[in-house]
Amino acid sequence: MVEQLIGIAGREEMDVPMRPERVLVVVPTYNEAENLEAIAVQVLLQDPRLDLLVVDDGSPDGTGRIADSLAAANPRVHVMHRPGKLGLGTAYVAGFRWAVESGYDAVCEMDADFSHDPAVLKDFLKAIEHCDLVIGSRYKTGINVVNWPLSRLLLSYGASLYTRWITGMPVRDATSGFKCFRRTTLEKLDLGRIHSGGYSFQIEVNFMVWRKGLRIEEVPIIFVDRLQGHSKMSKAIVREAIWMVWKLKLRALLGRI
Repeated sequence: MVEQLIGIAGREEMDVPMRPERVLVVVPTYNEAENLEAIAVQVLLQDPRLDLLVVDDGSPDGTGRIADSLAAANPRVHVMHRPGKLGLGTAYVAGFRWAVESGYDAVCEMDADFSHDPAVLKDFLKAIEHCDLVIGSRYKTGINVVNWPLSRLLLSYGASLYTRWITGMPVRDATSGFKCFRRTTLEKLDLGRIHSGGYSFQIEVNFMVWRKGLRIEEVPIIFVDRLQGHSKMSKAIVREAIWMVWKLKLRALLGRI
């Protein structure tokens, strides 16, 4: 299932394996009350090394209260409450900082709506032993997306093609939100310079890792559209992603990444 490495790294680094002992799964939430308990159970069942951090942006549907009850029942569940809807990118950055400060060896990110299969986390734990960033890729072995309308599929697939064309970054699924980082990878990134609030966050972080010469591996996944709740995609998020690609290209040319 694991595909070939696409990052750039020195031979000495490539030969150093790392078996993570403590791994944090960061799940941002906004109105995920219908999904949160079930996704938490499935994440924790995958491997005893996994802990869960819910970063809730003041969900009016009570997601935060459910997260608190889960944390009270299981010490492997943690909760970060934020005062409002502050954006997906900032939620992940907050979770990454917390993970680094708490001494986790690796950090995964995933959605709360079961579009990302928790069972794939076991594949991530194997892959991260020999690379710096693992990306769950919908497009590594063709198009592996279920239940999306054609317009949404074309938007996502086109965004990855567009990103590769503009930046030269050899990642087939540049907007995937299902990932695993080594802690050392996050420590090498300047998280304070990440500007994306929406899904372009994924492009920006991938680009920063690639420009650092770190090892990236894409693991094929099957993406299934959410069955409960509503998508957070908007026209503003799409516009941000379009312009972010050019900003990254310019920052790279100016030596600012």
